[in-house]
Amino acid sequence: MEVKDTLSSAMKTVETREGKRMNMFVCGPTVQDKPHMGHARTYVFYDVLARYLRYKGIRLFYLMNITDIEDHIITKMQETGRSWEDITTSYSSEFFEIMRRLKNSSVNYYAFATDYIKEIIEQISKLIEKGYAYKISDGIYFRVRKFKDYGNLSKQNLDELRAGARVEVKEEKEDPLDFALWKMKKEGEPSWPSPWGDGRPGWHIEDTAITESIFGPQYDIHGGAKDLIFPHHESEIAQMEAVSGKKPIVRYWIHTGHLNVDDIKMSKSLKNFVTVEDALRSYWPEAIRIMMLSMKYSAAVNFEEKAALDAQGNAERISILYHRVSGVPEVKSDWALEMTGKIFAPLENDMNTPEVVREIISFVKDSLARNKLSEQEKGEILYVLSQIEAVIGIVHTVPLPDKSMDIILKMRNESRKKGDYGSADMIRDTLKSLGIHIEDTSEGSYLWW
Repeated sequence: MEVKDTLSSAMKTVETREGKRMNMFVCGPTVQDKPHMGHARTYVFYDVLARYLRYKGIRLFYLMNITDIEDHIITKMQETGRSWEDITTSYSSEFFEIMRRLKNSSVNYYAFATDYIKEIIEQISKLIEKGYAYKISDGIYFRVRKFKDYGNLSKQNLDELRAGARVEVKEEKEDPLDFALWKMKKEGEPSWPSPWGDGRPGWHIEDTAITESIFGPQYDIHGGAKDLIFPHHESEIAQMEAVSGKKPIVRYWIHTGHLNVDDIKMSKSLKNFVTVEDALRSYWPEAIRIMMLSMKYSAAVNFEEKAALDAQGNAERISILYHRVSGVPEVKSDWALEMTGKIFAPLENDMNTPEVVREIISFVKDSLARNKLSEQEKGEILYVLSQIEAVIGIVHTVPLPDKSMDIILKMRNESRKKGDYGSADMIRDTLKSLGIHIEDTSEGSYLWW
């Protein structure tokens, strides 16, 4: 399996450590607003990456941070009058619920930044001892120019970097590019005690303190959206490699492209975002996953309603097939194994999920076109669908709530046999209004939703 590594700009073969182990860290949300579809795109991709690595037998530990103290949260406090605990508790709970509904089930551990204040202080202290950090009146800052590799990830020259790109410009700083590791307490802001005075951590140091605490100074995969490359991920490299003296902090840097609205990045600050909650009112979770996975993960693409509607149609076809063949034992035949291998093969080439989606839709359409299926054939198809669900998570398998649906379906079939199509259509339309659909085939009628 090969992936495109951001640091080297080259395709690199994914290699495990001893015992087929790998560690992956993905930057999680700053919990100060509702999750939007840009978040969905990023986290659905890494969910599938984690699922596939485990499918290949790799013992992956997937870590995600939760930024629960940061400038945007302070701004939210000032705008709403709410405490930072209230803001972060409510929005983190909402984030976890959205992850659950989107079937993003692969994260092993969510690490809240404020649970690692001790480790953050220890890391800053080491940076000061090694001459990589210094104190001024409002906090502790990292000496960017002392770290010679700063700019390598973003392919930027230090002299060309623009001060102020999420880096505060202050006259006391030795260099405009130096960024905050610790911010001294201001009136009304949450704070923690430190050797330099009460305050709170800077944004970048939170992640390296978390990853060093859990993984050590080096690990395998770091993910996040492309807008985090500079200065966030660039600064993570500088901090961790300066503290440990070991390179590289990460073996594979994998970044997702932006989800845009009218060619402008979807973001909270621009207030041009579609929340996942709103999208889930119109589309199945599986449809949202299909839509996101139909895009090359590293490309910038626009959010379009037509793409969402197409994805919903494909999710419904997959569900129709599942309900048509369910109820029999799975059959792991040579044909089923070959078909599964064919579907997942594109993932070996830089996680080519758009091609995987095309393979799945082709398999579903071909299977639906087969008029008569033996129990053996149904079992084979069911096995393939179970593997698709395990890795891609796009099979809508929700069971019917109770036997009453079977009774209603039987009533409709009796009405059709008697020629009472008015009653049959009324039952169909009533169920459709409830999100339950009837599919009439040569083999009988099926319910799906």
